[in-house]
Amino acid sequence: MKVSGFTFIRNAQILGYPFVQSIKSVLPIVDEFIISLGPCEDETERMIKGIGSAKIKIIHTQWNENMRTDVKLKGFVYGQQKSIALFNCTGDWAFYLESDEVIHEDDLPVIRASMEKYLHDDRVEVLVFDYIHFYGNRNTYAWSPGWYRKAPRILRNNIPSWAPKGLFFIVMENHKRGRYPRAALTGANIYHYGWVRSEEQMKLKTQKVGKYWSDKGSSEVKYSNIDSAILREFKGKHPAVIEGWLPEAKGIFKAAPSHKLSKREIKHRIALWVESVLGVELSKKHFRLVR
Repeated sequence: MKVSGFTFIRNAQILGYPFVQSIKSVLPIVDEFIISLGPCEDETERMIKGIGSAKIKIIHTQWNENMRTDVKLKGFVYGQQKSIALFNCTGDWAFYLESDEVIHEDDLPVIRASMEKYLHDDRVEVLVFDYIHFYGNRNTYAWSPGWYRKAPRILRNNIPSWAPKGLFFIVMENHKRGRYPRAALTGANIYHYGWVRSEEQMKLKTQKVGKYWSDKGSSEVKYSNIDSAILREFKGKHPAVIEGWLPEAKGIFKAAPSHKLSKREIKHRIALWVESVLGVELSKKHFRLVR
């Protein structure tokens, strides 16, 4: 069994991504790691090369700065870059990891076993991970139907598939129609640290990439403007590779008492209540479980 890892990166250093830690976390279980590297204004490429792994292959790419955002399919530039890396993978499985996502060392054997288990089960097209979305600091994570709780990250690499945006994959049934992939659970976690970087870095990120998602410009970023009902205390252990990157913090992150819930937050708070009463899970799923 051959396993490819892949991602796309641009200006990850100045935007505060733990991209070096992300890559290092998955290197032990992949045979190659493909990176679509867009034009950078920082030390991102030097830092990638500084990892010193022969498994890493960099593909220099150009981003389409003229992509329209007044269409339904927003974020398509992300999908293009993700697909470029995917199309250069040569493994039986292709393991996608974004630059703020990290694998725990304790989960590596579980992930490997899952890939081996389903290697010859053609009904399974992707393997799905549970998500821990850290928010504000190392001790806090967001739990809400508005934050995807599961997502496919390992894709069978012999099927007609592509990425219309950053988060998910589409499997093509013919030249005109696609569908969400058939999936099995890995039982492993993705540790997502995108909302732990500083507010200044997050503001810069929204300024840099907002044009790929909206023609209205970037919105103001203030971490404390969030519904306190979705914030929970993290009592587990972070991956060892991320410890040196994470700022120290005491206690759970505090939402602003003056924060007024948006319509979207009210909707998600109601959904949380429905989940608790009916024992269902209402977050969006870009896959269909078959195993």
